[in-house]
Amino acid sequence: MAFLRASTGIDAETEVRGTDVYLRHPTMTDYAAWAQLRALSREHLVGWEPQWARDELARSAFRRRLRQYQRELREDQGYAFFIFRTDDTLLGGLTVSNVRRGVSQAASIGYWVGLPHTRRGYMSHAVRCVLPFAFDVLGLHRLEAACLPHNVASARVLEKAGFSREGRARRYLKINGVWQDHDLFALLQDDLRR
Repeated sequence: MAFLRASTGIDAETEVRGTDVYLRHPTMTDYAAWAQLRALSREHLVGWEPQWARDELARSAFRRRLRQYQRELREDQGYAFFIFRTDDTLLGGLTVSNVRRGVSQAASIGYWVGLPHTRRGYMSHAVRCVLPFAFDVLGLHRLEAACLPHNVASARVLEKAGFSREGRARRYLKINGVWQDHDLFALLQDDLRR
């Protein structure tokens, strides 16, 4: 049924451009920059992410990650982007995932930024840049996000982009091996018109 899936026409060449950053789907040519940035940022990231696998930074793990991203893109389940500064420096990543069609027309947004690039406004800009893609291109009605209650920087990114805090979910996601509470945020397409 066409009602359950969107015909987005999105492919691996899709880019989302802003004034300070641009987002594009990751490719194998990004492996070295990605692995270097993630290794440099490991201590910073592990407190906010699912537990890292032993081979987290291996080329083979990156290749598996790309295959998963491509499968999700083909099936209209998720859209993974790397975030770059306009000089092509890799800054981090952003996903529009868990796309739900039918009566929901919703998805979740998640992101990470490398340690050298924190607190410079890049993630706020990237989140704002992806909103027209999510709402206008994908045709979503609602974007959701979750962050740990003590992740003040992430909550600020969401609030600056117009997301509203909707509550707290107990033991919502398993972060670094531990089920943890998360604050839930959402942005509706209609919110951008106000």
